[in-house]
Amino acid sequence: MTNTAENIIESGLTLVLGGTGKTGRRVVERLEARDVPVRMGSRSASPPFDWEDEGTWAPVLRDVEKVYLSYYPDLAAPGAPAAVRAFTDAAVEAGVRHVVLLSGRGEPEAQECERIVQDSGLAWTVVRSSWFAQNFSEDYLLDAVLAGELALPVGDVPEPFIDAGDIADVAVEALTGAGHAGELHEVTGPRALTFAEAAAEIGRACGRDIAFVRVGAEDYAAALAGGGLPAELIEFLTYLFTTVLDGRNARPAGGVRRALGREPRDFADYARETAASGIWNL
Repeated sequence: MTNTAENIIESGLTLVLGGTGKTGRRVVERLEARDVPVRMGSRSASPPFDWEDEGTWAPVLRDVEKVYLSYYPDLAAPGAPAAVRAFTDAAVEAGVRHVVLLSGRGEPEAQECERIVQDSGLAWTVVRSSWFAQNFSEDYLLDAVLAGELALPVGDVPEPFIDAGDIADVAVEALTGAGHAGELHEVTGPRALTFAEAAAEIGRACGRDIAFVRVGAEDYAAALAGGGLPAELIEFLTYLFTTVLDGRNARPAGGVRRALGREPRDFADYARETAASGIWNL
């Protein structure tokens, strides 16, 4: 068997890990709209999938041809490379043919996971993503937006925030289209904004002020601990803001255009649509 597009274009059963998450649920929706058979990989699915329980892996991999591999909480988290290696070994054993890996820009641990998938013997595609715009509306920054103040340990470092819908579109194209085996698609939004500028865009869309306040890493960690977040998640988030967001990822990349033949969605469009949904209403 060779890792050519001709060998993977046929759409059999596709396993979507993180099928209830920001990108995974959008991948599921798009595949189902194309009548592609989908198995959702999550703890709430049947059969269930849990990254921390390898006993759940074989049942969800049975009869699967392709996998959308997104790791929770992030490939930069401790233990991710070992888990990805074990999972790809299990996928090979189960007869999976193609893996589409969701990766992160500027994260050495994520790039290690990319190499693991690339060396697995499976056909592979890497979707290397910038910071999700949806972190402001579907994740840990939502409460801060609702409170009207983003207090984060990051300065005037720009980030080309990407819409999760664009990530899903690229992943689905890689899973169903020809010519994506062996490709790395580095996907970002069309322009880079600082977190202060992103807060201002959200404020304009909501019709109210959203302030940005730079805080120290220790104060940020203490605030998260006061909110009841587990220590490992606090350590991970602090690492992202203080290490990964150092400017290394500031330049937009052309992965969306390269994979889909169109421009990525702008952050202002995301903010307007999200504000219209009512999620940021007080």
